[in-house]
Amino acid sequence: MSLRLHKEETSFLMIDVQERLLPSIHRREEVVQNAVRLMKVAEVLSLPVLYTEQYPKGIGSTEASVLAALPQGTRRFEKMTFSCCEEPDFLGIFEATMRPVTVVFGTETHICVLSTTEDLLDRGRKIVIAADACGSRTPDNYSLALATLRSCGALVLPTETVVYQLLGRSGTPEFKAMLPLFK
Repeated sequence: MSLRLHKEETSFLMIDVQERLLPSIHRREEVVQNAVRLMKVAEVLSLPVLYTEQYPKGIGSTEASVLAALPQGTRRFEKMTFSCCEEPDFLGIFEATMRPVTVVFGTETHICVLSTTEDLLDRGRKIVIAADACGSRTPDNYSLALATLRSCGALVLPTETVVYQLLGRSGTPEFKAMLPLFK
């Protein structure tokens, strides 16, 4: 699939980056750092963001630094299903909020990220996975999920590529606002 990200066409879906789940996630610090970077570019470029929490009563809320980085007005969606698309009301909110291309990231890559992405692709959505902003408990589950996501038609990229494609050029105020996050 050939797809370049453009800020006018892109939105973000962050899945279950939650405080009680993260301690068991392999590379959790990198996942959190990249989720924060994505939230910063969403704020700088005014991109729509929707984030989910799986059973927050048991798994807790979104990790504090990620929660603090969310752009003002970001919509939260609570769920019990592994695929967001199987939760009542999700698709209505998603379609009303999201743009034609959605960057998906979060945890766990091989469960909720994979299931949701498969369902969105089945509905004709264009999906980009921010791979290093995704995590699973084991490296094997993570790798297998990324391979499956690619084979299903998602474009799998590093967070830095996502950010720089959305910025489009250097020298702009937006570029200068993001630059410290990558030094």
